[in-house]
Amino acid sequence: MSYLCAPAEVPINYLYEPPPGTRRENCTYELRVIDIHDCRPAVGRLSVDRQGFELREAPTRVADFFDDAQVTRSYYPEIAELARFVTGSTRAYVFDHLVRKREPSRPLMSFGQRSRGGQAGAAGRVHNDYTEASGRRRLSRVVNDPHSEAAVTRFCILTLWRSITPYPVLDTPLAVCDAGSVAAGDLVASEIRYRDRTGEIYLVTHSPDHRWWYVPKMERNEVLVFKQYDSATGVAKFAPHAAFDHPDAPAGARPRQSIEVRCLVTYD
Repeated sequence: MSYLCAPAEVPINYLYEPPPGTRRENCTYELRVIDIHDCRPAVGRLSVDRQGFELREAPTRVADFFDDAQVTRSYYPEIAELARFVTGSTRAYVFDHLVRKREPSRPLMSFGQRSRGGQAGAAGRVHNDYTEASGRRRLSRVVNDPHSEAAVTRFCILTLWRSITPYPVLDTPLAVCDAGSVAAGDLVASEIRYRDRTGEIYLVTHSPDHRWWYVPKMERNEVLVFKQYDSATGVAKFAPHAAFDHPDAPAGARPRQSIEVRCLVTYD
């Protein structure tokens, strides 16, 4: 796993060619060999509110995930329904999706920068997509009705991750860290800079307490649901995650392709 080394300043990563004389990133990372557990035997005991993630059987009617119109029209309602079912929430707002496609050359993983063909690759840095601050800000950006927003007693942000190939994931599966094993001091607020905006995420420093899980040979009809932020206390709030190179993947394993959808759910 690629962890952040303890930084001396706020970590900054550019996801485009930075201005002349500016480094693409001002921080360093360390590779740690860790145990990553098979979560299939524990599926019935896993919960987004306890460990921060769970696996669900969820067939889809979508045929082409590279067709944005089809994804928005057909897949978003499927995901919203699944998110409400998993969380017991009142409403679900799907607000973003990203299709990732690992290149056959298998370049070193970083933050999944887009290839020349415009497709994002696997993200191999341990991170969480929202911080306490950016998670709170997301509510008003998604629920832009002040009356509806005022009625929200709790909200959380989920990612729902699916393989989109007819074959199981053997190449660079996604691993998720048990939220209960992550201390507040392990999370470092960091900037991700795009051409038109700056986002704030958590990068993660290593701890021997971290407990990692993944789904071996994940199939297209399965969805891994994990927590990115929760406004409530006493439940899993952040579930750091990253792709990894599976040491037992066959030499000819076909590159994985996946879709991840971000969804904000609210409780009245």
